[in-house]
Amino acid sequence: MIEMAVGSHVRIWATALSTNRDNGRKIIFRYAKEFSANFDRGSQPFRIIIVWKYQSEAGQPLAEDLQLMNLLEDTLEAVLKDDSFATLALVSTGENLREWIYYAKSDAEFEVRFDYALDGMPAFPIEIHIASDPTWDTYQRFKADIKGS
Repeated sequence: MIEMAVGSHVRIWATALSTNRDNGRKIIFRYAKEFSANFDRGSQPFRIIIVWKYQSEAGQPLAEDLQLMNLLEDTLEAVLKDDSFATLALVSTGENLREWIYYAKSDAEFEVRFDYALDGMPAFPIEIHIASDPTWDTYQRFKADIKGS
């Protein structure tokens, strides 16, 4: 488990692994296992899923793609953690797909901060899906499926 930096509501990060029975390829999940005691998830009712599709025979990103994915995540973290605006809850990587799931206070403000963070950067091959999820159902379903969490 990984202790998270100050400024985040995530107290402990954990990882989980899933294996595709048909082809043996792995999906790696990095998720928020524990939150700060005073964190109210209901204060961030919007779920934002950022999807990055890539090509790799092994299903995991190549080094160049991985470097760009990390750049995207680090760049977003710098503007989303301020004033407890958004929380990264789950990242999955595998089967030629990386997804980041954030929860945020406002969908419109997320878009503003996203555009600000990426202004002047090269275009990333991503899709963004935003929906209301005030009870964090997507995150809760994932956590319920993890053994030992």
